[in-house]
Amino acid sequence: MSTPDGPKNYITPEGYARLAEELRHLTRVERPKVVEVVSWAAGNGDRSENGDYLYGKKRLREIDRRLRFLTKRLEGASVVDPALQKVKTRVFFGAHVTYVGDDDVEKTIRIVGTDEARSELGEISWISPVARALLKAEVGDVVEVRTPQGGESLEVVAIRY
Repeated sequence: MSTPDGPKNYITPEGYARLAEELRHLTRVERPKVVEVVSWAAGNGDRSENGDYLYGKKRLREIDRRLRFLTKRLEGASVVDPALQKVKTRVFFGAHVTYVGDDDVEKTIRIVGTDEARSELGEISWISPVARALLKAEVGDVVEVRTPQGGESLEVVAIRY
């Protein structure tokens, strides 16, 4: 279940496509623009006080770092399509889970890969405390989750893929 570099890099098809598109955009659009600006700025003489040159070189390093990260993560990714899940009565990777916590507030989250989690959209990483507590649960199950604030009980209300 894990690789020498840590947990297995599970990702949904949508998450994989989003990261691949970011890689494509950085490679074909963003980086060439910055290289053009840096080349132009380098031709303007003294580089030590040339803001366009200095900022451009810094931005180029940031882009290259992100490109290396994305390439490595995409190469090691295991794409898991939730639509192909055979057991739809249990919580597994890619599931949309609705649960009620101790505060009686109903929340719906989706369990996704670490590289695609977006908490503002209710997408949480499969290795997060909430997701780990919910994995393999069924509707009606009450699971305990340990958070920095202490323990909380979550009751699974609905599961969909």
